[in-house]
Amino acid sequence: MRRYGKNPDEDDIRVRPNPKGNRPRTNIRPKHADAGEGLVLTVDRGRLTCLIDGRTVTAMKARELGRKSAVVGDRVAVVGDLTGAKDTLARIVRVEPRSSTLRRTADDDDPFERVVVANADQLAIVTALADPEPRPRLIDRCLVAAYDAGLAPLLVLTKSDLASADALLESYGDLGVPYIVTNRDELVDGSAAERVRATLAGRMTAFVGHSGVGKTTLVNALVPERRRATGHVNAVTGRGRHTTTSALALPLPGGSGWVIDTPGVRSFGLHHVDPSRVIHAFPDLEPGTAGCPRACSHDEPDCALDKWVTDGHADPARLYSLRRLLATRERREGD
Repeated sequence: MRRYGKNPDEDDIRVRPNPKGNRPRTNIRPKHADAGEGLVLTVDRGRLTCLIDGRTVTAMKARELGRKSAVVGDRVAVVGDLTGAKDTLARIVRVEPRSSTLRRTADDDDPFERVVVANADQLAIVTALADPEPRPRLIDRCLVAAYDAGLAPLLVLTKSDLASADALLESYGDLGVPYIVTNRDELVDGSAAERVRATLAGRMTAFVGHSGVGKTTLVNALVPERRRATGHVNAVTGRGRHTTTSALALPLPGGSGWVIDTPGVRSFGLHHVDPSRVIHAFPDLEPGTAGCPRACSHDEPDCALDKWVTDGHADPARLYSLRRLLATRERREGD
């Protein structure tokens, strides 16, 4: 061991160089101006399948994106090998700003948000009329999530050959949500797909619903060349089996729009929803909130919407529907 005297600041003391310390730090990042523009079709264990100039390219997220993730429906900038050849891997270096974000949480008290899809402009809520039985509370929650994200909702009721749709449609009539009723025979002969396809033209539509309602069966009818596996309903529990394990974006024939098939959900938490945004889906009621107290929940004694309806500006049934949706955060889906 070398010993130093009273003056350790001698010229002969060797200092180990720090190569990292010699590099000037900078916040400047490459702009990747030559990056290809892609659409994320599906995500599987860190690998993202993107559509770029008509080719499917497998990519991974670049380190420079940090914790920012890309989901199905995202428009992204991709660099590297964009040929789509086997065993090639590109890098996603930028996620473009989203026009909409459909999110959910596992439960209402779970602060962790899960982004379901990005850039969709319509939400098709698929519900079976029987086998399994419809779950109105889940429908309400999906409607709230759609309104919060700025998506146009669409009710798709399946299996009308097993039960009538009249009672369920009556409970949602005052909301003015468009709907389509289908049965098994129509799925077989293709007429159901034609009617549904007409409502999807020119839009990116996300399909949601719990397992066993026929969501993937309908998607297969809409895009027959890209068939996905389907399951059955358990006769004991009345629940469907998860056969769709990841979201997948599929182009409609003729390039008239996109459908996104999502995994079946057992719950749809609304912890992330700001109730003040739900009122935007009720243009006949929204002007009446001008007289509401600050941070009004629209379901309290001083709410100005009661007088707005009493004065004849809106149908009382519409106010009831709004308050029913806003109350979904306070009720469990099985109640």
